[in-house]
Amino acid sequence: MRAATAPDIDHEPLLRGNLFAAECPSREVLQHVTSRWGVLVLVALLGSGTLRFSELRRGIGGVSERMLAQTLQWLESDGFVLRVEHPVQPPHVDYRLTPLGREVGRHVRELFDWIEGKLPAILDARGRQGGPDDDQPSSRPKKRIVRS
Repeated sequence: MRAATAPDIDHEPLLRGNLFAAECPSREVLQHVTSRWGVLVLVALLGSGTLRFSELRRGIGGVSERMLAQTLQWLESDGFVLRVEHPVQPPHVDYRLTPLGREVGRHVRELFDWIEGKLPAILDARGRQGGPDDDQPSSRPKKRIVRS
């Protein structure tokens, strides 16, 4: 006999998630989609269609192989990314968004575009922030804006 635990969501139809509920599985999905690498993978695949692992890694500056692989696994398990293995040597694996992935990718791209567009105002606001430690050197590293 099983001990009493939280409701088994596999047997009860879930009509909608509740991100404010600590145990709701939507929290994990939110983490996957809105993580730094999750956002960048979704936006990269949304803009390029199908990409190989190496193309994603080259296109997303600063991501390690391990983090990219983990992020792709998370997004695949959530139904956002489709992984296609081709039976060739050397191994060839493609990644592309599913219809659900394209939908969430469009929402994430709006946030992505907003951040890029508002970065000067955000950096200006950071510079104007005052606080009790104004005489102390900032612990936040200074970043340069690269304009293309």
